Amino acid sequence: MCGISGIYSFDSQKVIDISLLKAMNALIEHRGPDDEGFCLIEKNSHKILPFSGDGSKEDIRQLYPSLNLSARASLGLGFRRLAILDLSMKGHQPMLDPQLNLLIVFNGEIYNYIELRQELIAQGYSFNSESDTEVILKAYDFWGENCVLHFNGIWAFALWDANKSLLFCSRDRFGVKPFYYCRNRDFLYFASEIKQLLLTPVDKSLNLPMIWRSMKINSLEVYGEETFWQEIKALQPGYNLIVNQYGITLKEYYKLNPASFGKSSLSLLEATEIYRETFKKAVQLQMRSDVEVGSCLSGGLDSSAIVCTASRLTDRPLQTFSAYFPEYPPLDERKWIAEVVHSSGCISHLTSPQAEDAMTWFNDVTWFNDLPLGSAFAAQYAVMKLAQENGIKVLLDGQGSDELTAGYRHSFYRFLADLILQTKFHTALKEALAWLKKYGCIKGLSGLAKALLSIFLSEPQLYNFEFRFLRFEPFNQDFLQQCKKSLSEPILAQISDFSSKSVSKFFSQYPIKLDNTRTHTSDNFSKSTCDKLSNFLYNAVYTTSLPTLLHWEDRMSMSASIESRVPFLDHNLVELAFSLPSEYKIHNAQGKYIHRQAIKPLVPSAIFNRKEKSVFGSPFISLWLRGPMKTSYESLITSSTFRNRGIWNLPLIMQNWQKYLKGDNSQAEMLYNIYALEMWFRKFS
Repeated sequence: MCGISGIYSFDSQKVIDISLLKAMNALIEHRGPDDEGFCLIEKNSHKILPFSGDGSKEDIRQLYPSLNLSARASLGLGFRRLAILDLSMKGHQPMLDPQLNLLIVFNGEIYNYIELRQELIAQGYSFNSESDTEVILKAYDFWGENCVLHFNGIWAFALWDANKSLLFCSRDRFGVKPFYYCRNRDFLYFASEIKQLLLTPVDKSLNLPMIWRSMKINSLEVYGEETFWQEIKALQPGYNLIVNQYGITLKEYYKLNPASFGKSSLSLLEATEIYRETFKKAVQLQMRSDVEVGSCLSGGLDSSAIVCTASRLTDRPLQTFSAYFPEYPPLDERKWIAEVVHSSGCISHLTSPQAEDAMTWFNDVTWFNDLPLGSAFAAQYAVMKLAQENGIKVLLDGQGSDELTAGYRHSFYRFLADLILQTKFHTALKEALAWLKKYGCIKGLSGLAKALLSIFLSEPQLYNFEFRFLRFEPFNQDFLQQCKKSLSEPILAQISDFSSKSVSKFFSQYPIKLDNTRTHTSDNFSKSTCDKLSNFLYNAVYTTSLPTLLHWEDRMSMSASIESRVPFLDHNLVELAFSLPSEYKIHNAQGKYIHRQAIKPLVPSAIFNRKEKSVFGSPFISLWLRGPMKTSYESLITSSTFRNRGIWNLPLIMQNWQKYLKGDNSQAEMLYNIYALEMWFRKFS
């Protein structure tokens, strides 16, 4: 797990700025403190010239000269290494295969590299190292661009094919590893983190609609190819980027297929067994490492399943890392962590970050994150720091299961709507009564009302309804007008909608239009390919929650020089989960039904039978803002810097702040978001 930097010249007469390449690479030392390397493609001769860097290991410095800042090059690649596989200098990058004339910088892990290596040896290839990086080079030579379809892993890489004079870049199926790029007329710049591209001469104008959207819908900080800067783009998950002298070509190589959703004929028992075995295989693959692997442990079902499974696959006690907050019982999971530790025999490490720690960390972690910090950051950052202090370089984590098997409460609304649309009224009544029993009258009826709305509203409309009208507007009218002027497409336009024909007919008779959304008539709807629940989960994977969660996962782990692996996002498990009927995912108003049944034999009974746990996070909203952080918050919103920003609706912010201090938490999340965004402005604008 590492970091990459690169500059490519489109103009045959212009050379790249090597000092800029060096500076870009220096910014990501935290991603790879173990080694550094560079390669340049000489302008006229097209020779591949390797160099060492200031952060290179001694044996690399002896082997390669220091980076030549005066060299004339058409392409430059930089690399920072966190050594995980093949710790020797043979794993050094950029990695060159002189016989194949291929060069690569690679951030990630190819978990099935052993199997691919054997397959390629059978085809006549020989290997110089034990690294998965070399496997990518041989795989590309054998399969071409289709090599990525053979990978089980997480990756972002740039591969120079000297034979074809092209740069082949790729990002993994679900975007676990980052890849950003920007260009002007003459040069392409690419990197692992946005901050690297802020050094380039490309326009740094802010993407105002993106900032607005992220504030209104907290889980949409990462949205397709967009970033907070207009000219800086993200390579989307499941995409390749091919670069040559004629320009850039984007090619989608992977996407979940809605036509397959819910189409599995497996019985519940069969599906449960296959789900369990697929999960166990994913954990086994992701335990491959030449350094010790540990695991995050929150005390919930998902992390407990990973820990208990991984513990059976190692010959020494697995080290686990957890955060707890004794001052706030819903976020104190020590009882449940102890259950898992006792059952699995792992070694537990605990940390309890305080509000003072969070305030001390805020500036630095904002810089690591590139984006405004989510309120859970203190717990996540503290866990990663703790693992680093204990010598761990690789951690397993439980991201993804909620998106696969309906772990979010909003999943139920779509599920109940599906049952009604499919005229499964008996099952719908049973689920509705279970929901009311679980959440009580007021919250339960609110949920049922949202389920009814889900029958008639498309996914983009539902998101607009659920978020836009439930949170106050923190920006003034001038800022909102600027957003509208630069808004190139409707808010949430990338949310896919696979609505049923019956709903299409309803809207053809009664067209509805909400602000900044399209008018929904029969012509706007796709043919029915999946139900509303599957539609919701599809968007959770690609557009709404998961992209932002994975961004935070990468930045928090890499801030501590740790590789984070996410077994639930093994593409085989993802595809299996989406193929299963919705009734396998929600049962008696409880999400993740098949997930729970599959994992049941793997975890202690106390963990399986516990009531729903709180979302992993920190008590910013519930406790810290009106307690230890009160003075800091009020100093920020009353400061001249805040006022002179010229974007904030100060009277409305103050009004909601006073309500919050009196115990009203309805706008607490937005109040935290204001703090996080202002701190981001001070760091990056």
